[in-house]
Formats: sequence, C-alpha cells, structure tokens
Amino acid sequence: MHDGNITIDSISKIEGTAGLEVTVKDGEVKDLKFIIKDYRRFYTEAVKGKPFMASPSFLSRICGTCSVAHLFASLEAIEKSQGIELTDQTNLLRRLAYDGLMIRDHALHLYFFVLPDVLGIDSILDIPDDHDDLGHTLLHDSFDIKRLGADITDVIIGAAIHAPIPTIGGFLKPPDPSKFPELVDRLEALRPQVLRGIKVFYENEDELIRNEDYMCLRNDESFEFIEGEVINSTGKRVPEEQFHDFLKLVVVPYSQSEGYVFSDVHEDYLVGSLARVNFNKDLLHPRTLKDAKTFLDVFPSNNVYHNNLAQAIEILHCVDDAIDILSEIEIKPEKPAQAERKAGVGVGVVEAPRGILYHMAKIDDKGMIEDYDVIVPTSQNQICIEKDLKRYFSENLSKKSEAELKYDAEKIIRAYDPCMSCATNFLTIEWIRS
Repeated sequence: MHDGNITIDSISKIEGTAGLEVTVKDGEVKDLKFIIKDYRRFYTEAVKGKPFMASPSFLSRICGTCSVAHLFASLEAIEKSQGIELTDQTNLLRRLAYDGLMIRDHALHLYFFVLPDVLGIDSILDIPDDHDDLGHTLLHDSFDIKRLGADITDVIIGAAIHAPIPTIGGFLKPPDPSKFPELVDRLEALRPQVLRGIKVFYENEDELIRNEDYMCLRNDESFEFIEGEVINSTGKRVPEEQFHDFLKLVVVPYSQSEGYVFSDVHEDYLVGSLARVNFNKDLLHPRTLKDAKTFLDVFPSNNVYHNNLAQAIEILHCVDDAIDILSEIEIKPEKPAQAERKAGVGVGVVEAPRGILYHMAKIDDKGMIEDYDVIVPTSQNQICIEKDLKRYFSENLSKKSEAELKYDAEKIIRAYDPCMSCATNFLTIEWIRS
C-alpha cells in the first residue's frame, strides 16, 4: 500500500516549470495538484503602449517551439482590429507556412518525446546498434520529417522560429518559387515515412479513457488550422471573436497558470489534435483520407493516447496540403494590405500544434496597443491533465509499483503534449512516507 506524498518536481523547459503533488492516505488518493510554477512572463503587459506594428514579432517570442502560431494569431488579431483584408495569395502562403510548422512540431513531439516510450528506451538517440531495423528506420524518419517541416517555413516565411518575413497585411517579400519543385519532390518521398510512423502510433496499446468534451476550430470547406468557427462538444458553434464566451476562468491557487472550463456546463475540455481529428476528420485531405483510412477508423476517440495518433495523421494531411499549394500557387509581387489606422478590437484564434490559441488586441486611434490578452492551449488543458492523472493514480495505486506509477504519469503528460512536455523525460518523483 502506498501512503504519503508523491512529488514530481520541476517539469521544465519550453513553457517554464511545472510539477505534480499527490497526497495518498490509507491507500487512497486524497488530493492531486498539477502545478505550473513559473508561467507568467508578462508579454501581454509589455506590449501595452507599444505600436501595433511591432507587437506580433515580439509576441512570437512567447514560445520558441510554436512561435509561428503566436505570430499568426497576433497578426490576425491586429488585422481584424484594423479591418485589413488579406489577399488570397497571403492566405495560401500562411496556410503553407502553417503546414510546415505542424510537420516540424508534431515530429518533434512524436519522435523525440513519445517514440522512446513505444520502443522501450530512454531517448531516441539511445537506440542500440542491435535494435531491430524499425527503430533505426524511425530514427532516420524523425530527422527527415522534422527537417522538411523546418525547410518549408524557411522558404515561405524566412525561418522556422521567429520568422522575419510575415507582417501585418501580408509579407515583406514573396518566397522564391524556384525552390518549390524540390520541396514537392521531398514531400512526395516523405509520405511513406509518415505513414510508417502513423502505423507505429496506431499499434501502440496504451489507453486512458477521458470524458467526451472537446473544442477546436472547424472550417466546413477544409481541414484548417487558421480559419474557422469555434465548436465544442455541447453543440455550440460561434465565430472566433466570441471564443471567450465558451470559457469560464478557473483560478488554480497552487498554479501560476489559470485554468478553464466550459462556461455553460462548467466541465473541463480538451484542445489539440485529438479534438481536431474527432470533429474534423471528414475534412482531411483526400489523399490522407484514402491512405490513412484504417487508422482513422478509431476516431472519434476518448483515449488520451490517441492524441499522438491524431498528430501523426495531421502530419500526413499537412504533407498532402503543402504538395497541393506548392504545385499550384503562382507567386505574384504584392505589397502588404493596408487600411486607414483606427481604434478597434480584434481577435485571432488559430490551432497551435497543441490546440486553440487565442490572441485579443485592443488598439487606440494612434495605433498603440491599449490592451492585449493571450490564452494558450496548456492553460485550457491544465484541468483535464490534473483530472486524468488523479483518476490514473486512484485506479492503479494498489496495482503498480512506484516506478511504474512514475513512468505512466510521465506518459500521460506527454500524451497531452503540454508546452513543457519535452521536460517530462527528466521527471523525478520523491516518495515521502508518513
């Protein structure tokens, strides 16, 4: 029988520091706290009083992994506050850059953080020489997939992280179309590698069933990460600017991050790839639907670990979508769209790799930021993560050893892919007996 406090300390790296405290008494979980310790870095305060033209680039620094998501959400919020209409070319190029982001970011999570669990090793770089051929093949796949995602964003927006070319209303300069044919060839060659990864995550037997509440964007014309309406499991569907109407903020007194539940039913919900594929799988690229049909049959799913499978399928969709855009787009010289400067409020909602990302910009008549707000996916998933961990510990305290409980807790956190997931490989648990 386990008794005392179970402490997972210092989950740190991308989005700060987090930890887990579990209180066990008489063999039962009395309390569990998922604690984000060092979250508030005051970016939204720092942009107040600054020119709106400078804000998107600054706010992209919120996250080094998915800075493109923050950049595009900020651009969208400010553009809407000013009534700026984008050209079709700008929209297509942003969508293409976002495909590159998703390919790179999902590959990082799946192959470098999750795959070692599947292979039974500590790190993908620890694959021994005598490991089966699949392990080595997947190792090389991981580098190829991640590299190509980064190369797409390099070509289209100038860099995979903190891209310098996107600006309010469009792009400072167009991409070089002479580089597109090579990218198309590489993407076509990459498809078998991506499908191999999908099969691996499909065959993974880990399972943790959660509740059925989800939220994501849906665009009825295509599987989208940038444009659409916000939908949730209660049947509601609202424009992006009403996103906040879905939410009720929950103060988590022991965490530096706020939490969120649905405003009407006060239930926690999940954002991310699992939500997107659950609601939008019918909109995936036709080639993806055809080649991933067997793997898509498990959706809609309430298994948290299927978030990994959903990410792998999204990589294939982004590969296929990027092939189409690169093959068909004709780049024309154009200047960023502009509008007369005015006071206004704009909301930008995009699907970051880990789920819905919200930016709100309030601009005064001089073009200065009067107010700004950001809600990130990990804040929205925080309560879900905590509840799932509590249920896991409650169900397994009498069945598993301390080492097994620790390892499975790490895997659950990784399945959610919170912004600090890269640090879960370094979790330590201190067991204090009372």
